[in-house]
This record gives sequence, structure tokens and C-alpha cells, in this order.
Amino acid sequence: MSRNKVKLIFNPIANLGRSWPIASSLRPLLTELGGADWTGTVYPTHAAELARQAGEDGYEKVIAMGGDGTVHEVVNGLMQLPPEKRPILGIVPVGTGNDFAYSLGISSIPEEALRQAFQGPVHEIDVAHVEDNRGHSEFWTNTLGIGFDALINIRSRRVVLFQGFAVYFLAMMQALILDYTPYKAHLRTDHQEWDESLLMMVICNGKREGGGFHIAPRASQQDGLLDSVRVPVIRRRRMLLTVPYFMNGTHEKLSYVHSLSFRTLEIDSDRPLYIHSDGEIYAGMHSTVNHLKIECFPSAIRAVAPGF
Repeated sequence: MSRNKVKLIFNPIANLGRSWPIASSLRPLLTELGGADWTGTVYPTHAAELARQAGEDGYEKVIAMGGDGTVHEVVNGLMQLPPEKRPILGIVPVGTGNDFAYSLGISSIPEEALRQAFQGPVHEIDVAHVEDNRGHSEFWTNTLGIGFDALINIRSRRVVLFQGFAVYFLAMMQALILDYTPYKAHLRTDHQEWDESLLMMVICNGKREGGGFHIAPRASQQDGLLDSVRVPVIRRRRMLLTVPYFMNGTHEKLSYVHSLSFRTLEIDSDRPLYIHSDGEIYAGMHSTVNHLKIECFPSAIRAVAPGF
């Protein structure tokens, strides 16, 4: 593949800036593989703009080098294009979680992931879309978290002295103590409708989130469906004891954890919702979102997916 047909979009602040030396070390291998037009992002949404422009300019492949947030932006840029103009998506995961890359079977070793981005098999994959009562909408690839799950994500951004699971644990404890409030929801899918009081709901296209929580181990990016995992109102202690089940993907054995697959979902809540989209804050602490429409777009993009 010739140099001017590959666009590499790099997020230099991915993983708190630790991605920079990794990316620099990959330049010789990039040249060996045929090279690419390399551009670093400099502001939020820049990756989306670069991806859209790459499609307009006729690039055959766009490689997202960063974390899940970078992939999220790149896919939103690609989805602004008509299907015939969307370049193939490649991913070199150098972020914090890299959960969507995991779901596609992409190596966690940057050198191997770069080789896969150039030489790996390409498959059509589903992309999801969310729209709310504010009129805001965006595409997402991995998970959409609503309620307690999203609140942990939001609070984790305020934990600056720790890394890894310690960040998640501290944010979770804050959420358990300060914001443990359920919401009453009216839910409507393409095949059923019901009311439910929930602490959290995660809508999944990918299998994993949070850098290691196997929230939907049976989810597929090629079945035209989204998978939901719902936790009703339970005591704080039980929620704390439930976390290890989500980490190893065995929560389906718990009678109070409910799963469902669908093509479309609408949610109406009795109060504003905390929401994350692919780990990015969609509706934060001052949320006014109480209505969501979620939809799966089957086979929306082509992506390098060695795991398929």
C-alpha cells in the first residue's frame, strides 16, 4: 500500500502522554511497512476532523494511534462520510484501556499492532449511534454506560495521584458513598417495552470496558445487535461484591444482573442521567439528559480485525 494512501492519526496525550515515546519508537517500523502520512491531534475533535478529511482526500486506510477516545473520534469522523468514501480503520492501541482494540483481536504490543494495521485481515463491523433530548448525537464503537457505571468514569478523572485499578476503585468508592442513586426508566426496544428501576445499564457493541471489565463477553461487532447489561436497585455492599464478577465476565450467573440484545433502544428517565460513550463523558455531573435513542448500524465501517 503506497504512502499517500495511509493516514495515521496520533494522539500525543493518550495514556497521560506516555504514548509519545512509544509512537516515536515505531517510526522505523512504519517506514519499513511502507510509511504513512502522520498527523498528531492538537485539540478535542481534531481526530474526527482528520479522519473525515482523509476520506475526502481519498485515503484508503486511517490508522488511529491512541486509546479508545482516539478511536471514538476517528470513527465519528469516518461516519460523516458516505459509505463508499469511508477508509478502512486500523488501530494501534497506546492508550489507557484499549478495550475496543481488544474486542477486534488487535495485539496490545504496539509493534505487532502496527504490523496488523498494515497487513491484518479487514472485516465489516457494526457501529452504534446515540441521540438525546438536547439534540446532541454521536456514534460509538464499544460501550455506552448509563448511571453508576458512567459516574465512576466521571469521578475517575478527578483521581490524579493513582493509576490503573486504584483509580477505578477510589472513584467507585466515592460513587458508592456520595451518588448511589437509582433512576426509574421506561425502556423500549424493537421488540419489547417495560419500566424498571436501575442503578446502571451498559449498552455494548464491544466485549470489554474500563481496561479489563468483561461486561459483555458474548457481544459481537458483526451481528447487527447491541447487548445490554442492567443492574437494578441493590444495596451498596452487594454492588461492591458484584464488581469482581464484571471483571472476569461471570456476572451472567447472578440472578439480579439482566442481559438483553436489540437493534434499537429508547430510554426515558425520571431524572437526568450520567452517561459515558466509549469512556468519554457524554453527560456529566450537570447532565440534563433524560431521553436517549440508541441504534445499531450494521456493517457500517471496515476495520482491521485479526480476531475475527
